This record gives sequence, structure tokens and C-alpha cells, in this order.
Amino acid sequence: MTYSKINTLVGWICFSIAITTYVLTLDQSVSFWDCGEFIASAFRLQVVHQPGAPIVSMVQRLFSTFAFGNKTMVAYFINLSSALASAGTILFLFWTITALAKKTIVKPGEAINRSKTIGIIGAGLVGALAYAFSDSFWFSAVEAEVYALSSLFSAVLFWAALKWESQAKEPRADRWLLFIAYLLGLSIGVHLLNLLVIPAIIFVYFFKKTNNPNWKDIVKVFLLSILALAIVQFGIIQYLIAFAASFDYFFVNNLGLSFGSGILVYAILIVGGLVYGIRYSILNNKRALNLILLSVSLIIFGYSSFALLIIRAEAKPNLNNYNVDNVYSFLRYVGRDQYGDRPLVYGQNYNSEKIDIKVTGRIYRKGKDKYESAGTRSEYVFGDKTLAPRMYSDKAEHVRFYKNYMGFDDQHKPTLVDNLKYLFSFQAGQMYMRYFMWNFVGRRDNEDGQLGGRDGEWLSGIKPIDALRLGSQHNLPPSITENKAYNRFFFLPLIIGLIGAVWHFKRNQKDAGVIGLLFVFTGVAIVVYLNSVPIEPRERDYADVGSFYAFAIWIGLGVFGLKEWVFKKLTPAKAGIFASMAALIAAPVLMVSQGWDDHDRSDSYVAHDMSVNYLKSCAPNAILFTYGDNDTYPVWYAQEVENIRPDVRVVNLSLFTADWYIDGMKKKQNESAPLPISMKPEQYVEGVRDIMYYQDYKIAQYIELKEIMDVLLSDNDADKVAMTDGSKYNVLPTKNLKITVNPKQVLDTGTVPKEDAGKIADTMEWTYNSDYVTKGTLALFDILTHNDWKRPIYFTGAMPDAQYVGLNKYLYTEGLNRRLLPLKPDMSITEDYDRVNVKPMYNNLVNVYGYGNIKYANHLDRQSADDVTYFSNLFNGLLTGLIREGKIEEAKQVTQKYFDVIPNKFYTMRQVMTTFYFTENLYRLNDLNRANAMINKTAAYVNKELNYLTEVSESEKQLVSEQNIRFYLTFLGQMAKLTKDFDQTEMSKKLEQQYNTFIDRLTPLASS
Repeated sequence: MTYSKINTLVGWICFSIAITTYVLTLDQSVSFWDCGEFIASAFRLQVVHQPGAPIVSMVQRLFSTFAFGNKTMVAYFINLSSALASAGTILFLFWTITALAKKTIVKPGEAINRSKTIGIIGAGLVGALAYAFSDSFWFSAVEAEVYALSSLFSAVLFWAALKWESQAKEPRADRWLLFIAYLLGLSIGVHLLNLLVIPAIIFVYFFKKTNNPNWKDIVKVFLLSILALAIVQFGIIQYLIAFAASFDYFFVNNLGLSFGSGILVYAILIVGGLVYGIRYSILNNKRALNLILLSVSLIIFGYSSFALLIIRAEAKPNLNNYNVDNVYSFLRYVGRDQYGDRPLVYGQNYNSEKIDIKVTGRIYRKGKDKYESAGTRSEYVFGDKTLAPRMYSDKAEHVRFYKNYMGFDDQHKPTLVDNLKYLFSFQAGQMYMRYFMWNFVGRRDNEDGQLGGRDGEWLSGIKPIDALRLGSQHNLPPSITENKAYNRFFFLPLIIGLIGAVWHFKRNQKDAGVIGLLFVFTGVAIVVYLNSVPIEPRERDYADVGSFYAFAIWIGLGVFGLKEWVFKKLTPAKAGIFASMAALIAAPVLMVSQGWDDHDRSDSYVAHDMSVNYLKSCAPNAILFTYGDNDTYPVWYAQEVENIRPDVRVVNLSLFTADWYIDGMKKKQNESAPLPISMKPEQYVEGVRDIMYYQDYKIAQYIELKEIMDVLLSDNDADKVAMTDGSKYNVLPTKNLKITVNPKQVLDTGTVPKEDAGKIADTMEWTYNSDYVTKGTLALFDILTHNDWKRPIYFTGAMPDAQYVGLNKYLYTEGLNRRLLPLKPDMSITEDYDRVNVKPMYNNLVNVYGYGNIKYANHLDRQSADDVTYFSNLFNGLLTGLIREGKIEEAKQVTQKYFDVIPNKFYTMRQVMTTFYFTENLYRLNDLNRANAMINKTAAYVNKELNYLTEVSESEKQLVSEQNIRFYLTFLGQMAKLTKDFDQTEMSKKLEQQYNTFIDRLTPLASS
């Protein structure tokens, strides 16, 4: 068999191994985060969040048809598209590694002998499968995210560049460059991360065309590659649309023509100019110009996939993010306006003084007959700035983090050196290197580790004694040993990759430099460019998979390093076999054996069941306010795909501040009637009432919400406050709000059952909890004012407290949702979670809810594990309410349901706390056997954790993980007191003794 056939065959074997792995570990339904939005949008070809992914939507839509009408299988087949794309990535990675290896060890025209074939194929096999089983790539391969298809595009782009290089001297070789240009255009419709391959491709071209480049040439080409990246990123993606907007503005506003007329002329000019230029280049034999113009044409042609979003936006689908039905909204959409700007080279620190505001541009919106002004873009002018501003956010939580992490006092002004320290220690160290090490060294758990400390660590990121114990598994706590994300690779994939990098640079500096450039641009450069704030909603390792891809190439080439340096005394053929086998075992085999259990999501349905539970918690025709990704996107999936509870109107409060979203809420969606919003479009259109600040008019009494709405919506100058620039704005005159309650309406609509008529309040009085009102809050107030209790109103229980607008004492937990009820507040209830509507909550938890197989699932990812605690809290809150009302039999049934569905193991420290409170209720029910068993289980867990932390602290002569130590000590003490209060004397004494023993051991360390 020839080398070419072997190369093709083994490549497809890698593909088969990868696809088998991903199918076996595939998420069977919707996952958390963006997956629900992508599935729902693909199923009905709707418009996803900025900056859009039309190619992803089209591919996923195609795969959704394989469900053949079975809507519960739509998510599975869309997930399968990610698995296939990921397996395709592995296929092209294999061919990329073998191409690089062949180029390095086989001279032009030389026949490939058996020993070289073994080495080349072994290298491809090791590198491709190592990447296939890497932590971050595997995670995205089994769910409906964009990153799987994005990885495939990047892999094919780089492979195509090598393909062109191998055929560069052939007459039609440039077709590969045009293929690359078209793929780049298409990749814009997948994810912008694909553009980071451009510099590496340019260097492949440069090194092929230049025999002996000097450093000056290399620097020039490097700068040229940055320019090329910028041209595509800004010139084509944004300015191409910006010029179209300017043309259309001129034709519509100045010439009085219809919308789109300027765009048509602009398109004719662009197409005509490109056709003329291409024809000119052909007639005058300008090959370079021809190649450039054809490449630009193909990139634009690929970019035209975004037309899908404009076409679908015109159809006004339910999910119509940004309503990109005109050129200005489309420009802001692809420009990611909603995410704002971050300083990169020069800018402010978190405590820089704001001395002025400057206008940076105008915002336009589509009016009735012409484009209208929607205000101005502006930014603060700061009194002091610095180079490389990395600590720039002035949000309170970010400022606290900066100070704590860097050890700053309140007066300290960060310098350039401070910002660079933060860049290297946190952004590049904690947030990138930690992710890198997860993939090639291992990790101790799947806890969120963004804030530093030891959660989410890679194994060598902790103190030496910890690393030793993690390697030997001696006396490790259950939080590590019972966490299936505890993966130990013993540094072997990393070492092999470093060997491969050294070997590559020694044997072929040009190609090694290209891979190094790819590694830097898809890893460290992203860290520098994104300049992310701390405390992100989730870990962001998926953004760095391109650099892991590059490193996997070196893992593959590490086979040659082992062959030449470790097995050099063997014959070339045997050395290749032994090196390949050793690398296979040390990298992909080890990685798949360690990583399988925490990447197998084939038996977890948490996101699916949570989304269904949110909807089924609601009474008919309800309005459900959500806020975050995980209580919105899966719910969109459940409604849009599985058609579950189409009568419920889901309102995402984080989108409610946009006029296009309010427009959608005023229309019928599925089987849900329009929301009772009385505002006219001109009262909330973009640029109008975007934000209205509170101005204290010293109004002591509570004011009817309808009157406040009249003030906020008033166009009379008398109801506004003048600004320094002469403009006038509506303001919120008081935070003391009320709604007068009509008991008959409340009873007639079934909001409150007749037996509870005496609990209905005459008025709902509350204090608004913010210093400003957005148009989203204004729309919420409008609904509260005009709903008249006709439609039940719910808020999800997982949203930040600020989103409840101060209504907490009227929100009653009925499960995952909290229902707005006009009942007289029970002043004895001090905690919101104790305010429960027992009857519907009992029905939901016992009879309605699904629990995602959390008790028996092989593994729960981080979000699913958090939801175990969430469910546990709900059970405990219901149990408390039932005991308070004396419903003991129902309480016992709830207890049994808890043990039927909640896992026996502890996933988080928060779950330990919840278990403690649940145990207290078991004692109240006189369920002593179960209560004592839970105390014993909790105490055993806490003791192991404390013993480990104490031993490490003693060895280092200082407290480590002080917060965790205090947490566990507190619970030991609380368990001792609880058992004593319920006459479990022997157990109480045992717990007290354990508590005192740890106190004695830890006190000297704490005092030192």
C-alpha cells in the first residue's frame, strides 16, 4: 500500500475513533448556555445574538431535519452536527501533522520508506487523537455550540494552506488560495476566531515564496499579516457595511428615495469595481492583483451568508435579535455594539477620574420615511490614563477583585508595571495557562476557578505538597476524589508536546515558526485583545482551543523527538513503532481514560428538564420573566422546538431594554397573546428614554405606579429636568411605589383562591431598588400597571435580586419560579426563600418536575452540579413551609421525593450547607434514622475535607484555603449543636470533639 493510501486510511480511522467517542458521550438533548438559543434559532431559522452565526444556523437546520418530525430528537441531531464537525477537525488535523512531518523528514523527490511512514503516521495519530481527547475541545464536541464548526473551519483553512504549499509550483495551485479566501468568508458566519488563522497562512505563503528571508522581511510580513487580519475584521466585516449605510442615508435622506436604494447603487459599484479590476488584471497579466481581487470577491461572497439574518429578520420571528431589517441595525449587529468597547493600548484604570464626556459619533435608526437620529455615541474623558490598561472596569465587583488580587489600597493608582503584572499573572496566567494545563497536564476539579485560589486548578498550579498528594492520591478529600473532573495526565502530553516543539524548531524553523505564530495568535493574542474583565459568567477556555490545536501538532511531532532521542539505538522502523506506541499511551490513551467519565453527558438531562420545569411551573397564559442565559435559552428551546407550554410568554429582562425586543413582546407569539404594554413605539424607540435617573423629590408617601408611568412617559417639559447641555429628560421622582389591588379582580382571575381572600392586600407597596429606570423597567412597570391580574406573573428564582425591582415581599416561590401575588406581607418572614406558596410548590416538586437524572447520571457538569443544590434548596424550602403549616403527611411525601431524586454524593460546598438544613427538618419530622444518617454522611465528608486542609496548612505553617476551612468548621459546630438540640447526645459529643480537635490544630496557624 502506498504512503498516500495509508495516510488517507489512517486519517479516516482517526475520524472514526473521534466520531465514535463523541457519539457515545453526546449530550442527548439541550445543554446550558448558548446551546438552547442556537437550537431554537436553527430549528425555525431565527436570528441569534450578536455578531450572528448564519452558517451554523443553516448547518444545524439541515441536521434538525433528520429528526423526521420527532421534536424531542431535534436537539440530539443538532448536537450530532457538532460531533461530526469535531471529528472532521481531527481528520484534517491528522493530515496537517502528517504533511508537516513529511515535509520535514522527507526530501523533495525522495521515496518514503517504511520507517519514515511509521513515524509520520504515528505522529499524525498521536497528535490528532490527543486533541480529540483534550478537555476543552471534547466539551464543545458534544453540544450544539458554534465552536465545533469553528474548529473545523480553522483546521481546513490551515490544511488548505499546506496543500497549496505542496502544489505551489503547479500551474493551478492558486486555486487553493482562492478556496481559502472563500472559506474565510464563510467562516465569518461561524465565528470570528477563525480569522486568527490568517497570519499563519500568510507566513506559509511568504516562506514558500522566499528562499532566504531575513529578520527585516519577517517583521514586515508579520506587520502585513496584522494588517490583513484588520482589513478582514474591520474593513470587510464592518466598514463595508458602514459605507453601505452612508450611501443609503444619502439616497434616502438627501435625495428622497426609498430605503435600500443607496445600498443597491453601492452594491452595483462594488460588484462593478471588482469585475472591472479582475478583468483589468487578466488583460494586463497582473497576477498578484488578480489573486487579491478574486480573494476579496470570494471573502465577500462567503460573507454574504449574513443575508439570511436580514431575510429572516423581515419575517419577524419570535427570536429576532436586534431586528436587523435595515443597514444601520445590521451594522451595529455585526459590530457587536451591545458588548461595548474595552481599552487596549492606552486608556483608563478602574479608579481614573472622569472629567468629561465626548461625543464620538451619531446613531441612526430607520424611521417611517427616512433615517432618524437615535442619539450620539459618547465616551468618558479620563483625567489620567496608562499604557496597557488591564484593570479598567469600574464596576464594584471588578474593583474589589482588582484590589484584593493585586493587594492595592484605596488610594493606589495602578501603573504600567501594575497592569503588566495583572496581565501576566491573572489574564495570561490564571485565565489562559490554567486552561492550557487543563488540557495537557490535568485538573483537580470542575469548580469555577476564575477568582484564583484552588478551585478549577490544574494539577501543578497548587503547592508542592498538594501536587505530591494529587499524584499519589494519599489522603485526598472527597471534593477531589469524588469529582470526575479530577484528571491526572502526569504532565506527559505537555512534555511530549514540548519535545515535539524543540524537535520541530531544530529541524524546520520556518514551519515551527508558523505553528508558533498560530499558537500565539489563537491563545495569548486573544487574551491581550479581549482584555477580559474578571468574574465572567463562566469559564472561557473554549475561546483558546485554537492554541491547543497548534500545541497538539507538536504533541504529534513529539513522536520524532522520542524516536531520535529516546529510541535512537533501535532500528529506524522499531524506533518509530516504539516512539509512536509510547506517545500514544502517554498522551491520547491516558487522556481518554482520564477524561471519559467527566465528558460523558449521555445520561444527563438537567438543562432539558430545567427548561420544561420553568414552563410547567406557570399557570395558563402566564408571563415569565427570565434574566440569565441558563434560565432563558433552554426555555426558548423548550417552547420553540418541543412546543412545550406555548401559552407562556417568556420575557428576558436583559433584552427588555431594547426597542426591537419590546416590539416583539407587543405581538402574538406562538399561542401567547401580546403583552399588556401601552407604550407607543415613539416613546421607547432607540435613543428615547434609554435611561431615566432617580431624582429625590422628598415624597414620603407611596405613589400609584400608574401616576409614575405618566410622569416617566410625559412629553411635557414641566415633567422633565433640564441637563447642562439644555436637553430635557424624564426622571423618577420617588422610589416609593404602590399598586391598588381590586380583590374582585384577584379572585375572578384565580390569582388567589377564594379560601385565601382574607389574605389579599388593599395595596401593594414597595420601594424600587435602583437609582435609574431603563426602558426595560419602564416596560415592566407598564405590564404591572395594565395587566389587572389577568395574566399570572412569574420571575425565575435564579436571577439577581436587583431584577425583582423591589417586589420581593410579594414574590412567592412555587418551585423554580416566584409568582407575584398581592398578599399581605408576612412580617415574620425575613428571608425571601422562606416565602413559599405551598400548594402549587408541592404539586410542582412532587408531581410535575423532572430532575434530569441527577441522581443516577454518570457525571454532572459544573452548571448541572449547581442545580443539584438549587433543587435541594427548593425541597428544603417546601419542607419548611409544610412543617410551618402543620402538613406533616405532605412533608413526609416531599422527604421521600427528595431521597428518590437527589444524589447521595456532595457536588459542592453549597450542597453540604443545604443538606444540613434539610437534616434539621428531618429531625423536626422525627425522622431520626434518616437525619442521623445524613449527619454521619455530612460529618464524614467535612472531616475528610478539614483533615486534608489542616495537614496541608501544617506542612506550610500557614492556613490554606482559609474560607473553606472556616466554612467546614462552622458546619461541624452547627451539626454538634443541632444534634444536641434534638437529644442526639452521643453524636453531639463526637462532633464537638472533632470540632475541638481541628480548632486546637488550626488555632496556632491562624494566630501566626
